[in-house]
Amino acid sequence: MRKPICVLLATSALVAPLCSHAQSPAEQAEAAPQRDLAVGEIIVTAQKREERLNDVPVSITAASASQLENAGVTQPSDLVKIVPGFTYQPSAYGTPVFTMRGIGFYDVAVAVAPAVSVYVDQVPLPYLAMTQGASLDVERVEALKGPQGTLFGQNSTGGAINYIAAKPTDHLAAGIDLSYGRFDQVDAQGFVSGPIAANLKARLAVRHEYRDGWQISQTRPSDRLGRRDYSTARLLLDWEPTDTLRFEFNANGWIDRSETQAAQFVKYAPTVAPSAGGYTDITAELEAAVPAPNRSRIADWDTGADLRRDDSFYQFSLRGDLDVSDAVTLTSISAYSRFRQRSPSDTDGVPQNNFLLTINADIETVSQELRLAGMAGPIRWMLGGNYSHDTTGDDQRGDYVASNSGVGPFRYTSFINSNHQKISTKAVFGSLDYELTDRVTAQVSARYSDQRNRFSGCLLDVGDGLISNAFSFLSNLSRNFDPPTVALAPGACATLGEVGYGTPFIPVPSVEKSLKEDNISWRASLNWKPNPDSLLYANVTRGYKAGSFPTVPGLFPSQFDPVTQESVLAYEAGFKLSLLDRRLQLTGAGFYYKYDDKQIIGYITTAFGNLPGLVQVPRSSVRGAELSVNWRPVDGLTFNGGATYVDSRVDRSFLANDPYAAVVDIKGEPFPSTPKWQLNGDLDYRFALTGNLDLSLGGNVRYRSRSVAAFGGAPEFALPGYAVLDLRVGIESPDSGWKFQLWGRNVTNKFYVTTVTHVVDTVARTTGMPATYGATLSYSY
Repeated sequence: MRKPICVLLATSALVAPLCSHAQSPAEQAEAAPQRDLAVGEIIVTAQKREERLNDVPVSITAASASQLENAGVTQPSDLVKIVPGFTYQPSAYGTPVFTMRGIGFYDVAVAVAPAVSVYVDQVPLPYLAMTQGASLDVERVEALKGPQGTLFGQNSTGGAINYIAAKPTDHLAAGIDLSYGRFDQVDAQGFVSGPIAANLKARLAVRHEYRDGWQISQTRPSDRLGRRDYSTARLLLDWEPTDTLRFEFNANGWIDRSETQAAQFVKYAPTVAPSAGGYTDITAELEAAVPAPNRSRIADWDTGADLRRDDSFYQFSLRGDLDVSDAVTLTSISAYSRFRQRSPSDTDGVPQNNFLLTINADIETVSQELRLAGMAGPIRWMLGGNYSHDTTGDDQRGDYVASNSGVGPFRYTSFINSNHQKISTKAVFGSLDYELTDRVTAQVSARYSDQRNRFSGCLLDVGDGLISNAFSFLSNLSRNFDPPTVALAPGACATLGEVGYGTPFIPVPSVEKSLKEDNISWRASLNWKPNPDSLLYANVTRGYKAGSFPTVPGLFPSQFDPVTQESVLAYEAGFKLSLLDRRLQLTGAGFYYKYDDKQIIGYITTAFGNLPGLVQVPRSSVRGAELSVNWRPVDGLTFNGGATYVDSRVDRSFLANDPYAAVVDIKGEPFPSTPKWQLNGDLDYRFALTGNLDLSLGGNVRYRSRSVAAFGGAPEFALPGYAVLDLRVGIESPDSGWKFQLWGRNVTNKFYVTTVTHVVDTVARTTGMPATYGATLSYSY
């Protein structure tokens, strides 16, 4: 049996052994006596090629499969546990929002391009709702910080997260993990890998997660919500027909039938007078509602509501590598993805049918990348092109009986915010590394992107005629019934024309708009290696995020006007040092980002009340620094720690609506959900308990300082700082391939808030998970 090629993955936050495939018990026993205190070699693919971490002038955090498992990282949002500077928050309706060093894009819609992009083996997952299966059966994950647009494309202004899937092995290997925990959590994962024909290897991995409801209704204590029902799988095929040609096929997907999380009620705060339209039937109940206590499990939702989601995703990709010569390789990456979502969310925090929103999304994407890379003396180069086409449908259905749900004598209880887009992106890119001396290297890279976006949407009647009746009345009243009376059919578009688009106050069939943008992102870096294990670097990068059309209840076509592309000019200087005979690795960086036309969710006042809407902040900036320590002081003991300081602010006067629809100047305010300080640490100690049995003890702590959920400074929208502690203890037998671990997440049961929203007429908040604990049994051969 060929021995696996092992490297020791040391990162800006973590250190652990990493192997190209699972070791057999015999191989593990053979390797065990060879322990030393050195951090070892570091291999990453941040620049789309395998390199030592200390040769890459980019801030990177990476983690192996075992580290992800120990930390309880099962989806990208869990990376907050191990990646300094990375934050996650759900939007008002549950869509994930990722931020890196303060650079992110918060929107309630699903089909919007993020500022932090996610890849699996360099294959894009262009929308964050697609990403929850990315962590299945991985070899490692790499989190790249700062704009990555030159190689990973626009929409990477904050950074890029690249998962490296565990690859098929050249021998038969298999493994299984079974976990049981609080709330009757049962997780099962397994894989089988090996050769299936000459020059053809395969790996199949599957995972299923189940959990009972963990949330408790504040007004109906016997009711539970939060059931988890999620399945995912991945099939990999590696084929090498010749010594110079290789193919990698990836088929993966997931199904999510879990219940969405309900919110906690904070206060009743209508922005439109409760008597507007005369609909006050639940006003007294909302005024009498009691704020939720500071307990993670307490929330409330509509009586009898079915909040199960019906989401699915699948993707096929094919990568081919052809060695044109000993120094030149041609790479092709093709991918097709399909995502469907039906996700109901109760975001108001009360048991009345005040506001229930269901996202109905359908996204189809295709992408093709072709690149040529090679070396010639002191020059390393890459040249390539990329094309992608996305077809998106994002229809948000609202059902509510709020205090302003009507126009004149006509009441409506449902509506649809419709947003359909066709997005085509073409790009060419290239990079050049030149060794000025044996210790000094200059790097330059650039990408030209051209995007065409066609939008079609409007405010739709759900088919019951209520919106149609209300807006027919509004149209006729606004024109004093001249020209003749307008009558909208059930299911029709209710958006009214305005000057510059259609006939004022006459409903339009649909709103059609387009957005055409192009840009050149670039990066320049100068790197000095005083010795093979150290790097000093400085770089400057320009990155862009594409514009976006909002998903809103547009009374008029102008409400669907897009926000245009934003840009980040990033300056960074850093170091990577190996000290004490490579037992200690220090990495650090200081950075300054000039942020132009930042896209962010704000609040707009409509006939539906105070609702989120997209705005752009003309001038803002981010200043900060980070430091990571990877230390192995004695045999078996490993400490990994990281700290990030981020000072974000709006630099120029900008008038925006706060959550209560008051106009405020947000100059000097920090970005929402951007704490100044983030700290994380992981301690792991392993030692021989008997001749063939090892004991491991470990813990992980993460801390983030206070931040805010929205511009404007309202005290209810503060996100207090918090620290979360995880603990673990386990035993394992390297000789027989099994291990058993007891674990606890948030063992102090810390109460913390992830987001606060004001939708329609209530302020509500979403909490983090309470304490969970359980056990995991694993076996592999």
